[in-house]
Amino acid sequence: MLRYIYANDLHNHPKLARTMFEDRADQFKTRLGWDVDIDAKGQEKDSYDRLNPLYVIWEQPDGSHGGSMRFLPTTGPVMVNDVFGHLTGGTTISSPLIWECTRFCLSRKAGSNVAAALMLAGGEIMNGFGVRHFVGVFDARMVRIYRLIGSSPEVLGSDGEGRDKISVGLWAFSPEAKAQIARRAGISPELSKLWFSRAFGASMRQQFAMTA
Repeated sequence: MLRYIYANDLHNHPKLARTMFEDRADQFKTRLGWDVDIDAKGQEKDSYDRLNPLYVIWEQPDGSHGGSMRFLPTTGPVMVNDVFGHLTGGTTISSPLIWECTRFCLSRKAGSNVAAALMLAGGEIMNGFGVRHFVGVFDARMVRIYRLIGSSPEVLGSDGEGRDKISVGLWAFSPEAKAQIARRAGISPELSKLWFSRAFGASMRQQFAMTA
């Protein structure tokens, strides 16, 4: 199932949190060879995890992490401006209607539907919080994944060639895209909405739906 958890509340989900940060270390350090810091517990965390981001996490039946993404409003510190500004020619991306999505991570034991499920959750965040776009940096391996899911971004800038190419992209979320992603995830739109409402409450969804 999909969980929506702020960093300040991760202590209420110790197994889910621990395995998420362990899987991040496995993906970004072990498998991809990124220059990221791994702590003594074998977990990958950075300074943005201390800013109380919102995590979307796919929880496996045993309570462990299957996949996740991290969200922060671009009105505060975000990686696309602080670290990857060269990809946009130094243009700062800052708007209450644009959130940054980072640390897209899939566990080795994740099912084939988990990536699409996370994208579906992103659509719920857009609808629920009145967000118009997500922005994020991605590498060449993700292009095919986004295309298969049905959620390819508008590319704002790139650097590098081949497998080393990295880009910054902007995602929107149309009703047509949501339907396609839901089919890919094998999750009904009704169930997706239910998981979001359980996390934030139906009243908050209705409030933002009226102003979106």
